[in-house]
Amino acid sequence: MKFIFAPDSFKGSLTALESCDILERVTARIFPGTETVSVPVADGGEGTVDALLRAMGGERVITRVTGPMFEPEDAAWGLLADGTAVMEMAQASGLPYVPADKKDPRLATSLGTGEMIAAALRQGVRNILIGIGGSATNDGGMGMLAALGARFTDADGNEVRPVGGEMKNVKEADFSGLMPELRDTKITVICDVTNPLLGENGATFIYGPQKGAIPEIRDELEAGMVQYAQVVSAAIGRDISGFPGAGAAGGLGAALGGVLGAQLKSGIDAVLDAVHFDEKLEGVSLAITGEGRIDGQSVNFGKVPVGVAKRCAAKGIPTVAIVGGIGDGAEGLFDLCESTIQTTVSGPMSLEKAMTDAPALYEYAAERLLRAIRIGMNLKH
Repeated sequence: MKFIFAPDSFKGSLTALESCDILERVTARIFPGTETVSVPVADGGEGTVDALLRAMGGERVITRVTGPMFEPEDAAWGLLADGTAVMEMAQASGLPYVPADKKDPRLATSLGTGEMIAAALRQGVRNILIGIGGSATNDGGMGMLAALGARFTDADGNEVRPVGGEMKNVKEADFSGLMPELRDTKITVICDVTNPLLGENGATFIYGPQKGAIPEIRDELEAGMVQYAQVVSAAIGRDISGFPGAGAAGGLGAALGGVLGAQLKSGIDAVLDAVHFDEKLEGVSLAITGEGRIDGQSVNFGKVPVGVAKRCAAKGIPTVAIVGGIGDGAEGLFDLCESTIQTTVSGPMSLEKAMTDAPALYEYAAERLLRAIRIGMNLKH
């Protein structure tokens, strides 16, 4: 037999890599001699770089960049064995870098994200996979584009500071100075939101509040975003504001997809493609996946267990999920393929205990699950 392990992390308690190690250990006890393949995955958020490095091999790279509030930060990204660079925008321009009492998207920049991309390009990378969740910015990707060679100027021809609050002053955008390496580079954006750039469902209104955009700031930012989008769209000859995902990461989606021609893909699909997951399914008898909590949102928005189950369904491979908790709607997984769900919670306990004891609870759940599967295999018809 051959088992494949493709879990997501349990946020704050168990990494995807740790889950794979536990599954390998338990499988060796319950099904000795079984071939196992570990493919820790993520949906583009925290842990994506580490998961892909484990799954594909490669090296971790540290680049000193300009943080969202113009402070120096060390951004970690991965250079995979196949030459792909995998990045998390939050490593360079993430909300955790901004103290709670300092949140103001008018002052924040995505400059560091562009510096991280530029560093990869200078190293010869021509295939980039970047997750854009967890941003602190609402600058329409102006900072990122500026770091890659774009120029944004005001009515007097002076360069505009690449922050959200200065978008209203952008009167001209010049992309002739973009790094020439970009022409030969494929950029895939991990993006699970479909918001446009502008309007009540856009970047500022939907995601601005978590970054500190109170109503007064929000209206100022939205007006600036409208101005910025008009100038950029006129400069490149196509609209950057209306396509699904343009509003992701404070408008970084618009800059990547609209200006740089990047392809926006759902998180789990982009990651599974990057690790050549379909190829790894050859000869597999059982897939084990999971996440911290599975519910209707996991099913509706295609989180890790659902993405894995869909790929396995296409090849007739049963899928089981080990999760920390089960919510309403989780049974939707059963409609995707032959599947079941096992929770790590083995009795009444606090959330704190469930998180603190996560490794031991996960191992016990894996053992219960695999023993049940072994019993099923030995049933007499």
